[in-house]
Amino acid sequence: MFPGIALYLFSIVLFTTMSALVHKVSDSVPLGQVIFWRSSMALVPIMIHMTIRREFPAALKTGHPGKHVTRSLVGMCGMTLSFLSLRYLHVANAQALGYLAPILVLPMAVIVAREKVSWLVISATTLGFAGVIAMVWESLEVPGNGALIGVSAGFAFAFVSAFVKVHIKTMTRTERPVTIAFYFTATGTILGLASLPLGWVSPDGTTLLLLAVTGLIGGLAQIAVTEAVARAPVSSLAPLDYTGLILALGFDVLVFATPPGPLGLAGAVTITIAVLVVTLAPHRAPYRAPAK
Repeated sequence: MFPGIALYLFSIVLFTTMSALVHKVSDSVPLGQVIFWRSSMALVPIMIHMTIRREFPAALKTGHPGKHVTRSLVGMCGMTLSFLSLRYLHVANAQALGYLAPILVLPMAVIVAREKVSWLVISATTLGFAGVIAMVWESLEVPGNGALIGVSAGFAFAFVSAFVKVHIKTMTRTERPVTIAFYFTATGTILGLASLPLGWVSPDGTTLLLLAVTGLIGGLAQIAVTEAVARAPVSSLAPLDYTGLILALGFDVLVFATPPGPLGLAGAVTITIAVLVVTLAPHRAPYRAPAK
């Protein structure tokens, strides 16, 4: 259980950093080109991970190709919506909309993954969501150019993200986490490259470096979150998502010089309490990762 929590928290740090980089380059680089770099460069850490664990090329074999197709296509839809939201909103605002996913994960975890969700987890998730509202209340801007697109994409991403997390959970019962990560990333590389005729740009050296780092960080984050979901119940990991918003606000403070007010700080404390409740509370039946 605790290795899953640690991996999930690590993935949140990586994904939030990646989100900040996407926000920075999205004004100058087309969305399809960003997706290509995010996916193609992510293959590097994934292949290294396979090699270190001596799972290459065995990890490329799967008896459930249909599940990978569903995960990859729906996941790419989610990535597109997330990047679109980051293009038009500040990092914290885009993250906050995405953090509706933990609320949506709870019923999906019960229906799809057949998990038993305790009242403690439900309460902690609700408390964390209240913290999100408090943190973004002071920073949300009046909708302007593109804001409606960003907000709509953020809401849609929350629904897609909730489905993907539960779907990955069901897949880890028969599939290696690294296999899931590989086929998703390979799909993103192909679909991103397919956007070339729509018009790519020639980025400068700094932007090119940021695109490459975005992909490398994204690949590491993808491995971490997939391994985490294989080791802990989705419903218990859900409240931990809110810690990413604190990191996102940190990026907004450094880049946009917009520190949170008293209400935002109260939200941060609330989120921290929710995370501690889920992390430290005893669990009746520890989850066992599937044998590989």
